[in-house]
Amino acid sequence: MIVLVNPNLVVQRNDPFTTGIVYMPIGLAYTAAVLREKGLPLKVIDAFAENPYQTERKASFLILGLKSEEVIARLPQNTVAVWIYGINLTSHIATLNLVSTIKLAYPKIPVIVLENTQAVTAYSLSDVADAFFAAGADACLTGESELRAVELAQLCLSGEWGRVSEIHLDGLCLPNKKNVATGYVGDLDLLPYPAWDLFPIENYWNLCFSHGPLSARRYLPLLTSRGCPYTCRFCVAPQTNHQRWRPRSAQNIVLEMERAAKTYGVYEFHIEDLNPTVSEARIRELCHLIIQRQLKVAWKIAAGTKIETIKNLDTLDLMAAAGCRYISISPESGSSRVLRLMGKFFDFEHAVRAVRRMNKLGISSQACFVLGFPGEENGDREQTLKMVREMTREGVDEIALFIITPVPGSAIFSEFSGYGSLSELNFTPSWRKDYQKLNRFRVRLYLLFLIWKLRWHPKKLFQQPFRFLRKCFHTKMEMVPYRAMVFKRLDNRAARR
Repeated sequence: MIVLVNPNLVVQRNDPFTTGIVYMPIGLAYTAAVLREKGLPLKVIDAFAENPYQTERKASFLILGLKSEEVIARLPQNTVAVWIYGINLTSHIATLNLVSTIKLAYPKIPVIVLENTQAVTAYSLSDVADAFFAAGADACLTGESELRAVELAQLCLSGEWGRVSEIHLDGLCLPNKKNVATGYVGDLDLLPYPAWDLFPIENYWNLCFSHGPLSARRYLPLLTSRGCPYTCRFCVAPQTNHQRWRPRSAQNIVLEMERAAKTYGVYEFHIEDLNPTVSEARIRELCHLIIQRQLKVAWKIAAGTKIETIKNLDTLDLMAAAGCRYISISPESGSSRVLRLMGKFFDFEHAVRAVRRMNKLGISSQACFVLGFPGEENGDREQTLKMVREMTREGVDEIALFIITPVPGSAIFSEFSGYGSLSELNFTPSWRKDYQKLNRFRVRLYLLFLIWKLRWHPKKLFQQPFRFLRKCFHTKMEMVPYRAMVFKRLDNRAARR
């Protein structure tokens, strides 16, 4: 039997606001679905969601979920391989711990780490494979695991793992041999839908918070496309996707929505694509289908999109009519000089028009910015402040301010030093020498945003406490304090033990 493991959630204890974001492991759910479709025996262990309120302090981190010995106890006697999902960078210490403890308990069972290629919070395993090998991992599988899962599983199930170094499997990294991932899933519509029935999804729902703003009792993430065609230097996607963007058809997406509604009673969907609106025509077709089929769904672009790809503002009208309730965009910086350093283009005037339109349509909007990019100066941050002020005036509902951190696989990874564990590479990198200065600016800008919002959109600001109390969140800024409150309570409980 192949055992798929989702690692524990990791929270940096001094910042429960920007760390500890809960992502349902959609990539692992796709891999499980592919294995099951081929009739291969498997079991899923979600080390976080099977006991999400169990906590353990580990230095500056809080580890949520099953203890290592509980994961080991859940391994069936007929386990032939354990595949651990490298879901994101912050969870690295938990992933590493699972590798070492499972390998110590079962030294003859292959332990393999799977790469997450469809999240900006993930990391390139080929860049950090040696750390996993040192912990006892037998291999790292890079690239889209669905494309390689069946062949890898058959190798493990046949008892032929000892011959793995003689076999060329695209994307499989071994201690003495690294095969570069070059292949991609050709037609995403041919993949089976994620096998959520194998995961404790009720436990995710009971948390009452998620990555996107959660307004309903139940939700599911969607991947409507894969990859991103852009080359932002702070992002891992150019390394893991090589600027290839591939869409699912609108028909296939709608069928998944209908299936989720019928099977799980889910009518809220959080789109977790790297860049879902690259094809405006596809988005319009998706909206038309949702309207034609009279699907009463809400969907939110939670992970962000490049707003310039929505060229026609009437597309936003269509999206609102089809149930779109939230769109996150990423200006990143108000400084054109810093944007050039990042390798990113941003059309500010178009974004302002789009935010103004979303405000009128009732689509909640988020604008994300990064601080401390290499080469950024004080004057550049003041330009960001001015941009935030203008977007707030036009109706942007929330902002997110991240202090840049080097992601393994990104173009700027080698430009930083001073961190310990890779789990410290989050959006609150307190190890940076300039962290205090950057964080003071971040706090100042958040306060200014609230003052500006009170001035220009007081009704929106006054609504937020009521949504907080009802746990019906329209924005992440409404939801994150609730999440931080939960983590603080769990941290205090762990301290008393």
